[in-house]
Amino acid sequence: MLHIDSSITGAQSVSRQLSADVVGRLGGTAKHEVTYRDVAADPLPHFTAVTAPSAHPLSQAVPVLDAAQQAQRATSDAILAEFLDADVIVIGVPMYNFTVPSELKAWIDRVIVPGTTFRKGEAGPEGLAGNKRVILAVARGGVYAAGSPFAPAEHAESLLRSLLGFIGVTEIETVVAEGLNFPEARNSAIASARDAARQLAA
Repeated sequence: MLHIDSSITGAQSVSRQLSADVVGRLGGTAKHEVTYRDVAADPLPHFTAVTAPSAHPLSQAVPVLDAAQQAQRATSDAILAEFLDADVIVIGVPMYNFTVPSELKAWIDRVIVPGTTFRKGEAGPEGLAGNKRVILAVARGGVYAAGSPFAPAEHAESLLRSLLGFIGVTEIETVVAEGLNFPEARNSAIASARDAARQLAA
């Protein structure tokens, strides 16, 4: 199991609470070998030819690296390996400015790799990472559910679904707490999301 957190708000983060709840509901370390990566506490540099994983064709543009650059590439290699090795991936996803945090986007850039997680097929791109279950623990301050006035502005969950689908992941589930900026709705939104997390292990 791979557990990713990306919220910048620390212990107050609802997405962190939900992702931890999901991992616990699925058995945590008692049932799984869990790899945890906090991309907010240990942020990644922007994606470049230097920071691309070695498996990425772009990395060949800078084949000789100094020690600091080699460390960055080694981290990217580790991130890709963690993703490939995982059967279950739980991602804490706070929505900032209508999309995912830049810290999470930097992680995503390490796992969308031509020839490794997708390839060119006869009918177009073909995903190669379809043998995974991904659970998104999403926290949103406003209300962006389908049918709501702001639904078209939701570019966090939808972005992840598109990117994961592109590399072949079809088993994507969500636990969503939204309307968190409204005090009268916050507690019930979190409770509802935790109920949804409970159902994942049913």
